[in-house]
Amino acid sequence: MSSSNLGTLFLVPTPLDHGCDLAAPPALSEVLPLSTIQRAAKLTHWVSENAKSTRAFLKRVDAIAPLGTPLQALDIQVLPREAHKHGDHQTQDLSAAKALLAPVSRGHDVGLISEAGMPAIADPGSSVVRAAHAMGAPVKALVGPISLMLALAASGLNGQQFAFQGYLPQ
Repeated sequence: MSSSNLGTLFLVPTPLDHGCDLAAPPALSEVLPLSTIQRAAKLTHWVSENAKSTRAFLKRVDAIAPLGTPLQALDIQVLPREAHKHGDHQTQDLSAAKALLAPVSRGHDVGLISEAGMPAIADPGSSVVRAAHAMGAPVKALVGPISLMLALAASGLNGQQFAFQGYLPQ
C-alpha cells in the first residue's frame, strides 16, 4: 500500500499540568500553539496512554477550537498496560501497535497522546511510531511541551552531551 492511501500519525503534545493540583490550570493557548490545538480538534481517532486524561485534554481543546466530532463519538484506543509500566521502546513485536493503527491503514489520521508532554519522549508510544514507519505511514510531531527537553534546557547542564538513561527509582 502506498503512503498516499494511508493516514498520518500525529504525535500530539499535551500540557505538563496533568494531575497537578491547580485551582485553574493555564489556558491551553498559553502552552500550545493554535496550529497544534486546531489539528487535535480535527482528529477522530486516538491512541492514548490514558483515555480519561485524553478526554480531559480534548475538552480543553474544544474550548478553543471546536472538535470536529463530539467527544463521545471519538475512537480512543488505549496503549497496553505494559507500555505504561515498562515503556515500549524495546518492544520487537509491533503487531499490537499496528492493530492500534488500523484507522491509518484505512486512510484516517490518528493522534498519539500521552498524559503529559510528548509521546515517545520519556513516555510510552515509541512502538506505535515504529509501527507507523513500518507501515509506510507519515509521522508528524506537533509543536508543544516536551518535559525532558524543557527540564534539560532549564537545568543549566550541558545539553550538547546529554543522554537520558531513564528515571531514578522512586
